[in-house]
Amino acid sequence: MFDLDRWREIFQSINKNKLRTILSGFTIAFAILLFTILFGIGNGLQNTFKEEFAGDSMLSIYVWAGRTTKPYKGRQSGREVQLKNDDFTFIKKQFGDQINTISPRIERQVNAVYQGEQNSYTMRGVYPSYQGLESAELLSGRFINQLDLERRSKVIAIGRLVEKDLFGQLKALGKEINVNGISYKVIGTFKDPGGDNDERYMYAPFTTIQRLYGNSDDLESFGITYNPEMSVDQAVAFGDRLEATLKERHFVSPRDQRGLRINNYAEANRDVSMMMFVLNIIILFIGIGTLVAGIIGISNIMVFIVKERTKELGIRKALGAKPRSIIMMIMMESVLITAIAGYVGLLIGTGVLALIGDSFETYFITNPSVNTGVVIGATVMLVIAGTIAGYLPAKNAAKIKPIVALRDE
Repeated sequence: MFDLDRWREIFQSINKNKLRTILSGFTIAFAILLFTILFGIGNGLQNTFKEEFAGDSMLSIYVWAGRTTKPYKGRQSGREVQLKNDDFTFIKKQFGDQINTISPRIERQVNAVYQGEQNSYTMRGVYPSYQGLESAELLSGRFINQLDLERRSKVIAIGRLVEKDLFGQLKALGKEINVNGISYKVIGTFKDPGGDNDERYMYAPFTTIQRLYGNSDDLESFGITYNPEMSVDQAVAFGDRLEATLKERHFVSPRDQRGLRINNYAEANRDVSMMMFVLNIIILFIGIGTLVAGIIGISNIMVFIVKERTKELGIRKALGAKPRSIIMMIMMESVLITAIAGYVGLLIGTGVLALIGDSFETYFITNPSVNTGVVIGATVMLVIAGTIAGYLPAKNAAKIKPIVALRDE
C-alpha cells in the first residue's frame, strides 16, 4: 500500500490523463455536493419547526374561552363563555391522572416604570407550575411559589429584556417597579427560548392579579401539560376529551370552534413529525439516487480507463508484472480520485450552506447544516463503490494475455 514506486506510477497516470481524472472527480464531487445540500435543507426545515415550538413545552395544551357562534341547549349564539376557578378544580379532579401540571392564567397589558424608565409589557397572573409551560429558565432569583399565591403577594418575575429596558446595566432582583400604579418587588429574572417577545413578559401570582383586576373568580385561560408517558395519539385523544367535557360543561356546541378553543401541541407535534418523516424519506430517496448516479458514473469511467490502458497493462504483464500488482494499482487510483473528489464535494457543499444559509430563512429554512458523519458516510460509500468499480474491470484486465493486450486497438 505504501510502495513509493507504485504511488509514483499512479500520479504519473493521473498527470498524463488530466481530463479523464477531472471528469471522474467531478462525478463524485457533484454527487456529494448535492447530497450535502439536500440533507442541509432537510435539517434546516427541522430547525424551523423546533424554533416554532421552542417557547412552549411540547406537552402543552392551552384552553381559552370565547364567544359562541351556534345556539346549543336553549342558549343563544353570541354568548360569552366565562371560565371560573371551579373549572380549574373540576379539570384537576376529572383528569388528574392524565395531567402533569396545570395553571390558570389572566393576562393584562400594563405600563411598567422604574426611576423614569417606562415601557408597555404583558403581565400574566399564573401559578408556579406555569414556568414549565413556557420553558422559562431562571437567570436570577426565583419564580412564583405557592406562598406567593396564598399571601397574594405583590411580587413579579420579569423577562431578560424587561430588565434590560427598565434597569439597563443594573440588576433588577430585589428592586421595586411600578406597574399600573401598583408597586411590585422583582423576585426573579428569566430567559426564554421562544425569543424576544417571550422575554418581555412579566409573571405575578395568579391570586394577586385576580383580586386586583376584577376581584372575582373569573379567569381567562388554562395552561396544561399532560402526562409525559402518554404517546402522541393518547395525548391527542386526551385533548379531544378535555375539549368535549368543557364544552358540555359550559353549554357550547361540539361543532362550535369559537365558544371554547383548545390548542393541543400534541396535534401539531404529530402533524409535524409525520411531515418531517415524509420529507426525510423524500430527501433520503433523492440523496441515494444522487449517490447511485455517482456510483454508475465512476463505474463507467473506470471501465473506460481500463479499456484505454489495455495495451499499457499488456506491456506491464510482458515485463513480469503480476496480476495482483495491476489490480492494486488500478484500485488505488480509483480510491484516491474518489476520496479526494468526495472531500472536495463535502467542502463545497458545507461552504454553500454556510454562505447562503441565512437567505434560506425567507423559505422557512433555519440554519441549514448537515451532520458531518452522514456526509462522510456517503463519501466512504462512494469510495467503496469506486474500489469495486475499479476492481472488476482491473481483474478482467489482469487476466488478458500480453499478446492479446498488445494487439488491442
